Amino acid sequence: MVMVIVGLLIGGLLAPLAQQIDQRNYSDTQKRIEYAREELLGFAIANGRLPCPASSASAGDEAFSSGFTCSNSYDGFLPAKALGVQQVDSSGYAIDAYNSRIRYVLAPTITGTGCTNTAATNFSSSANLKASGLQCLPTDLLICSSSQAAGFNSSSCGTNNNLVNAKTVVAIVFSTGKNSVAGNATRYDEIANTDANATFVYHTPTPSSASGGEFDDQMVWISAGLLYGRMVSAGVLP
Repeated sequence: MVMVIVGLLIGGLLAPLAQQIDQRNYSDTQKRIEYAREELLGFAIANGRLPCPASSASAGDEAFSSGFTCSNSYDGFLPAKALGVQQVDSSGYAIDAYNSRIRYVLAPTITGTGCTNTAATNFSSSANLKASGLQCLPTDLLICSSSQAAGFNSSSCGTNNNLVNAKTVVAIVFSTGKNSVAGNATRYDEIANTDANATFVYHTPTPSSASGGEFDDQMVWISAGLLYGRMVSAGVLP
């Protein structure tokens, strides 16, 4: 009987403790990705461009396919070496509070009247970024409210489903959260963030019973207005 009572008491203490740990990890992860956004903006001011995402084989540094063309625009990781991030795993990749690698996405192309460069190196090349002009906007990255909306696919949010206006997002930084999508085919909204195309999903956490499945990804992004504003204020652009 004594052991049963002790067991009940311990169990009652462990549940709140686990919740506190989860909340702390969530808050710490949010701080890390928000700090990463500031580091990316600082890199842009110092170098006149944004860094390419790291690949799974680049040991936490930028990954290029040729010249300033990024090899992993949609499915890369935060380039910890280029940014000087200290919270890294044994292979040199920036990690969140769950010890998972922080993801980083960079828009490869631009659009707009008078844009002089629409190649896949605009935001990763200082020369191209300066030549393009402030009127040029990112072409492809989309942040959607759900993966289950009518018309959602690899290049469209679908009907009434855009969380952020098109031609707005230059870069995305996100964590796959406590419960990684790996091995669970029912987490449709999370799968949309790791399937190597231009459409991403972000919303408040949901349980497995939600239409898009369980979701606990944490995300921030850099808009064209924020990037250009910081670079103009620093005298890097135009």
